[in-house]
Amino acid sequence: MGKGGRRAYAALSLVAAGALVLSGCSEGGSKEGNNKEDKENAQRQQSSIDFGDAKASTGPAAEVPGAKPGGTVTVLQRDSYAHLDPAQIYVSDEMALSQLIHRGLTGYKATSDDGKKHEVVGDLATDSGKTSDGGKTWSYTLKDGIKWADGSAITATDVRHTFERLFAPFVANGPTFIQQWLADTPGTAYRDLLKDGPYKGKHLPDTVLETPDAKTIVFKFKKAKPDLPYALAMAGYSIVSEAKDTKEKYDKSPMTAGPYKIQEFKSGKSMTLVKNTNWDPNTDPIRHQYVDRFAIAFNKQFEDSTKAILDGSGANATAVSFNNEVDAGNLSKILGDASLKSRTISGYQPYVGQIDINLTHPEMQNKTVREAIAYALPITPFVRAYGGAAAREVAGGLISPTVSGYNPNFDPFGKKKKPAGDPVKAKELLEKAGKVGLKLTFGYINTPEGQQYSTAMAAGLEKAGFDVQRQEIPAETYYDQVGKVENNFDIYHTAWGADWPSASTVIPPLYDGRQIQDGAANYSHINDDKVNADIDKASTITDPVKAAEAWNAINEYIVKDVVSNIPTAYYKQTQIAGANIGGLVYDDVIGGVDPRRLFVK
Repeated sequence: MGKGGRRAYAALSLVAAGALVLSGCSEGGSKEGNNKEDKENAQRQQSSIDFGDAKASTGPAAEVPGAKPGGTVTVLQRDSYAHLDPAQIYVSDEMALSQLIHRGLTGYKATSDDGKKHEVVGDLATDSGKTSDGGKTWSYTLKDGIKWADGSAITATDVRHTFERLFAPFVANGPTFIQQWLADTPGTAYRDLLKDGPYKGKHLPDTVLETPDAKTIVFKFKKAKPDLPYALAMAGYSIVSEAKDTKEKYDKSPMTAGPYKIQEFKSGKSMTLVKNTNWDPNTDPIRHQYVDRFAIAFNKQFEDSTKAILDGSGANATAVSFNNEVDAGNLSKILGDASLKSRTISGYQPYVGQIDINLTHPEMQNKTVREAIAYALPITPFVRAYGGAAAREVAGGLISPTVSGYNPNFDPFGKKKKPAGDPVKAKELLEKAGKVGLKLTFGYINTPEGQQYSTAMAAGLEKAGFDVQRQEIPAETYYDQVGKVENNFDIYHTAWGADWPSASTVIPPLYDGRQIQDGAANYSHINDDKVNADIDKASTITDPVKAAEAWNAINEYIVKDVVSNIPTAYYKQTQIAGANIGGLVYDDVIGGVDPRRLFVK
């Protein structure tokens, strides 16, 4: 997940591999790499992601070398999809799926076969957008021949409806950038602009969103929003059919516009995607439709999916996972096997893991107690659970190495030097607070990795004098549960990736006290006056270097002075595919396998 984000220049930079991962707090899995490659990624020359014109936005997408049509790809996924309504999509596994089934006004087009270079182009729109006043007003024109999967035309009315329904109370899990921009408010008060969405006959005023004809959409902001083309490319702003909008029910059975449609979805078990015959490749510069069918199976842990793909028999020869990584137990073996090199892909992700301390609980409002947790918490178990240093790097702060403003020397609790924690220092603090024996309820994600790291982290906290009670939370609803303001957990782990490579898409959604509500990403429920004020100041800085410095200063204040969020690790990732999978590329924007390029050899 990721929200926030105000930048005043038209070509944002991709600071390192994976910098743009569409965001999402879903922890996808275990991650990879080798240290030399990581350093090269972190030091890589910034490359701009430009806004494409009409020519760049014209389909069809460039052919994938060697691609041929036909066949079924088996997709092995850990988690079932909790949300299919674009407005509710804000975690990485649902974002990966959305690449195949949903379309937005804009999107990221890969401009190199290795998935490293991109530009923002018009997807349903004829270009990435036109502005004549520095980003306050943006105009979009829809392409000819764009249709829903049922054959009906996609019109400006659908686009207007898409953005109006974002204000409805039932939409609680997706990004909120554009809603806040339209309402000109940084917090949850944006809903006051259209309290019930469009469902009671009311609409956004033409002063903020205008559709003068069936093909034209005009966004009007009070302040310049030069990042709009990037925001519109998020899965959460894909277009929704007004005629087929079933409100809450849309989340399980949406009308789609991408190259694939959902033939069947058995929540928690399986999903089948088949070709959408009303998708016109000539309107789409981004996607392909090589595969006949995607057969998606859920409840496949990382070890299960890796084992199946290595087995390679039958359907496993054409198996892949959009999000599962190589499991920790097999990671070093696979990375060291030259015969598997053509079937593995690796990349740096922009996710940063953190332990959130729930500041709504009275005992957690004691700063000395929080400092004791920070010193006591061992990071080694988290790194080990996901495959070691090739998969996770101990974090000092909350800003990823892939995001502008990252400070490699920031490490206030000495986690890089003492990743196993400092129970002696922690116990001193706990004694100082008079809280030895304090009960801590630790909510953990019920996956093998979550069980492993939470058990060892709990043991480390107990060494310092805490009484830790672990409580499991199902993976499918994990973020829904820890995203509730009134949750029963004192501490829990979350992970976040920038929506684009600025900490403006990290700090506001996670740490702005005005963002606190059920479903929002302020998981620690921090509401600090200085943080809120500094966010407002940083949001107005148009110079990217100065803005990065301002965002990092907030990050360091939160970790060192507020002590509400304890960084755990920066994420890396390795994925593997069956021997008969073609078009295998790690896409930096998606932050994993690019499902749109896949074909069966």
